[in-house]
Amino acid sequence: MAYEYDPQNIFAKILRGEIPNTTVMETEHCLAFRDIAPAAPEHILVIPKGAYVNFDHFGAEASDAELVDFSRTVAKIAREIGVAPAAGGSGYRLISNTGSHGVQDVPHLHIHLLGGRRLGRMIEA
Repeated sequence: MAYEYDPQNIFAKILRGEIPNTTVMETEHCLAFRDIAPAAPEHILVIPKGAYVNFDHFGAEASDAELVDFSRTVAKIAREIGVAPAAGGSGYRLISNTGSHGVQDVPHLHIHLLGGRRLGRMIEA
């Protein structure tokens, strides 16, 4: 399958500096920033800097360096904001929506890192 990336999506614009964000962390391969409409006390979006539509696209085509950097950045942020159990936190949730059934709004891979309070069930009927 060919993945069609839209370079005009909001996250591409954020990466180009056309739209401001509240950066939490930036690495060689990814950017993490606070969600503008948080669903939890801690709600951070982590995006790769590469043009990846979703997680299966990223997993299939990203370099080893991109994959490792992305995973380690998510883990580091969870520790630094105090939601990771290893940092004394009570836990967090990672969400990545893909496609129409996954209700993906922005066609650029992004992980929602949510924490800071007890979260409800994953899926409502």
